[in-house]
Amino acid sequence: MMNYTEEARHGFYTKGSHHENILFASFYILVFVVAVPGNTLALWVFCRQADTSPSKLFLKHLAIADVSYVLILPMRMVYHFSDSSWPFGEVPCRLVGFLFYLNMYCSLYFMTCISLDRLLALVLPLRSRSMRKASYARVVVVILWVTVTVSMAPLLFSKKQTMIQVDNTTVVMCNQLYLEKTSPNALVSTMVAFSIPLVTIVVSYILILLKLKGIEQQEGSSIRDKAIRMILLIMVNFLVAFVPYHLNRFIYIERHTHSDMETASIEALALANRVTSALTCLSGALDPIMYFFLARTYQNILLQLFCRDRRVDQPTTT
Repeated sequence: MMNYTEEARHGFYTKGSHHENILFASFYILVFVVAVPGNTLALWVFCRQADTSPSKLFLKHLAIADVSYVLILPMRMVYHFSDSSWPFGEVPCRLVGFLFYLNMYCSLYFMTCISLDRLLALVLPLRSRSMRKASYARVVVVILWVTVTVSMAPLLFSKKQTMIQVDNTTVVMCNQLYLEKTSPNALVSTMVAFSIPLVTIVVSYILILLKLKGIEQQEGSSIRDKAIRMILLIMVNFLVAFVPYHLNRFIYIERHTHSDMETASIEALALANRVTSALTCLSGALDPIMYFFLARTYQNILLQLFCRDRRVDQPTTT
């Protein structure tokens, strides 16, 4: 039987069942196994290339954000394998939560930059030539990292551990992992943080599709195919990884203001918050697929690795 203190009830902290924790830990392991090699290889490829275009620079920093994003997943695995008990202390609790959300939003905004760059390249190729320089893209990258870091910095400066009683045992939970303690002010910041990339990506792709509609099939089939692949990959990533989290986050924060909620409702909201937060990790696993189709060098190296393995596995014939 779980007893909630007033702080815990206000924060929607629930321990979750043993099976739920195993599922979360297993999910993070799967994402980690897929995302780490894919993004590490991409980062190695991008770092060997000169930053000659905005797209290359944005892809490289997207890979940096993804690698940083997934490398902190092992601590989440330990948390769930320990049945939602945080063994690492207060400072790591703050740091892991901060890094998780810092890199999540950096990933989201670098995807937005890639979409905007493709819009300028396809819709305004001549007019945007003076704007689409690597030097300007570097300024954008620095501004993004600094802005998101400053925005997430408050997560480092408040108490993030909560103690609850479960079967007469005190369990230390790290509410920073899923931002379980929030406030009405967070609704505005969440809406702003999500609406900017949402509007930018949707408008960019509508304009790109309208432009592609006017291109003759034979005249620009390769341009059309690459643009459509990019649209599909980023939209799938966006819809699967980020939309559920932010939609649920709006509900979570709004319901957070109600103090008369039943325990079952609190547990349902807490579970939905954890599930949609975990889904954001899928971005780290989906991005290597995007690199494969958008970055030719990454595609060639990956094909060489797999083709070499296939040649080794094939039996020799006489």
